[in-house]
Amino acid sequence: MAKQGQTVEKDQSQIINGVDVTQLMENIRAIRQQPRLADFKFRARNRWFEGGLNRATIDGFYGTGQEIAHARAFSLDADEPPVLLGEDRGANPVEYLLTALSACMTTALAYHAAAQGLEIEEISSEYEGDIDMHGFLDLNPNVRKGFKEIRVRFKVRGEPDEAKISELLRKSPVFDVVTNPTPVKITVEKK
Repeated sequence: MAKQGQTVEKDQSQIINGVDVTQLMENIRAIRQQPRLADFKFRARNRWFEGGLNRATIDGFYGTGQEIAHARAFSLDADEPPVLLGEDRGANPVEYLLTALSACMTTALAYHAAAQGLEIEEISSEYEGDIDMHGFLDLNPNVRKGFKEIRVRFKVRGEPDEAKISELLRKSPVFDVVTNPTPVKITVEKK
């Protein structure tokens, strides 16, 4: 498995869907030999400014047995639209959730199709989710605070048929997080 700073000769690699399948298979072999290489920890930090405005910063993660810094830090501003008392200075948090779902399902499709030798020419998708504000505003304890439903529509041009595409989309880690309960441990430290 290539660690940070290592390069792989691309001229001998098989590239499908923009994915270096040769390196992917080498990574899989390495993980089979050293299962701990598969343990990753992704992190984000967040700082609140005012109202709905806050900023998440992502600058590194743990993977392949080491700490890895991104080439640059990523900052994502979140806010609410005026109708939800914000100033629209960034996407709102549930829009970021849809964004994470869209990016992960698209990546999962491209990578898993490539691993199976299936070429894809084009992927586009749309996401829509319903939230009843009665839950978030504590107006009705029987109404869920989060999405009641998320609808996803993919359009794909390429080799895999609809059944295969549907199968590969479900390999997305974010799809798994959204569709299965994930423990979230909260620690609070008062300053």
